[in-house]
Amino acid sequence: MAGNNKRIRNNNDLELKDRLVAINRVTKVTKGGRTFSFSAIVVVGNENGVVGWGLGKAGEVTTAIAKGVEAAKKNLVKVPIINGTVPHEQLARYGGASVFMKPASHGTGVKAGGAMRAVLESVGVTDVLAKSKGSSNPHNLVKATIEALTELRDAATIAEQRGVSMDKVFNG
Repeated sequence: MAGNNKRIRNNNDLELKDRLVAINRVTKVTKGGRTFSFSAIVVVGNENGVVGWGLGKAGEVTTAIAKGVEAAKKNLVKVPIINGTVPHEQLARYGGASVFMKPASHGTGVKAGGAMRAVLESVGVTDVLAKSKGSSNPHNLVKATIEALTELRDAATIAEQRGVSMDKVFNG
C-alpha cells in the first residue's frame, strides 16, 4: 500500500546526487587464474524528498558505480520530510536488517550509521535519530531504510486517505 503510489516515473528535471554506500570485490578462480569483479551499491537523491538505490556489477570499480547510479535512477521514491526530519517514528525490516527512525528537533543532526546515513542524507533529512538493529549488511540496510521512508505519511496524506479535514486529523 505505502510504496505503490510514491514511485517517481519522470526523473529528467531532478538534480540527483549520488553517494557510494559499499563496494564489494568478488574473486572467481578459473583455470587461467583469478578473475576479479566488483559490485557497488549506490544511493541517489535530490536532498529534497526523493531517493533511490541501485546495484551495479562490473569488472572495474568505476563502471560498477556508473551502473549502480543508472539502476538507482530507475527506482526513485518520494518521501515526506517536514522541517528537515521524518514526520513520525518508523520501524522497518528487510532480510536480517531492522531499522528504527525517530523525528528529532532542529540542530540534532543525522544520528545514524553507515548505510542508513547515506540514505537519510540523500533524501534530505537533516535531523533524525536512527538505529539499525540486526544485520549490518549494507544491501539489506539500504533496502530497509528506504522501505521505512516509503511507509512514512504526513498529516495531509492521512487526511486525504480518511476523507476528513486537517483539523480532524490532529484533534481526533
